[in-house]
Amino acid sequence: MKYHIITFGCQMNISDSQRIAAILEQNKHKQALSLEKADLVIINMCSVRQSPVDRVYGLLPKIKKKKTILTGCITKKDRNKLEKQFDVILNIKDFPKYFSKDKNYLKIIPNHNHYSALIPIMTGCNNLCTYCVVPYTREPEVSRPAKDILNEIKQAIKQGVKEIWLLGQNVNSYKPIPFSKLLRKINNIPGNFWIRFTSSHPKDFSPDIIKAIKESDKATNYLNLPAQSGDNTILKKMNRPYTVEKYKQIIKSLRKEIPDITLSTDIIVGFPGETKQQFQNTVKLFKEIRYDMAYIAQYSPRPGTAAEKMKDNVKPQEKKRRWKIL
Repeated sequence: MKYHIITFGCQMNISDSQRIAAILEQNKHKQALSLEKADLVIINMCSVRQSPVDRVYGLLPKIKKKKTILTGCITKKDRNKLEKQFDVILNIKDFPKYFSKDKNYLKIIPNHNHYSALIPIMTGCNNLCTYCVVPYTREPEVSRPAKDILNEIKQAIKQGVKEIWLLGQNVNSYKPIPFSKLLRKINNIPGNFWIRFTSSHPKDFSPDIIKAIKESDKATNYLNLPAQSGDNTILKKMNRPYTVEKYKQIIKSLRKEIPDITLSTDIIVGFPGETKQQFQNTVKLFKEIRYDMAYIAQYSPRPGTAAEKMKDNVKPQEKKRRWKIL
């Protein structure tokens, strides 16, 4: 049987699709180079924003006569709506059980035969940011054993990989050893490669992580540190447990220890109740920090989140205006 995987969303979903492909190929399925030539179509979905959800609906007419599986980050509401449109809807963790006896999908190691390898070190999230569905679609945080992570990286380096991306919904809350210690262990692996990681949470960004990056000869001087807003009242409504002042202190420490650091961030504009003045505080943060890059989203309510119950009172044209300004 020939399969074709369509992936939406973040690097974690891309990594999951690589593991899905490995599971299918272990079970004698072959990859189809196009949707048209496939017998089996797997859609790895992202319910974090509305646009990728809409794109899944747009694909439905093209996959009517195929065998289909839906997986990924799926809200309960989307699952109920799509139940009759797919042959099977699977939690990503259940993929190995459906095709083979292996119980843990993170034990499935794909062929990292590209320049860059996406290595999940943990999955799930405990943060319960009020706008985000990830804790409900990915469930609570689970960290992989350090030994498994190091073995996968060593295997990737042997395959010629030059860039290692460590992935997690909240990568620096990794346990059971401190994330800084894991970085040092990876840095000690022989070979010529870069270390990158995403996505970090300011509340878990310790001085020792900064020290580990500074001391590493393999960690790149690039960091994505999501601020989400430059206003303390909005951060509190988002359930982001840090202040703008605390966030700026982390940036100050980073630039002091690693002067040539490249910084990016994630921001949501038009969060429920965000006033023009509160938005201006985000503009002020941008002007002060001068990010090298930013991922800016216009707020859209997500089913099942705490923010869904808040009044979405910033008009779409105003959200677009704020997005353009940033």
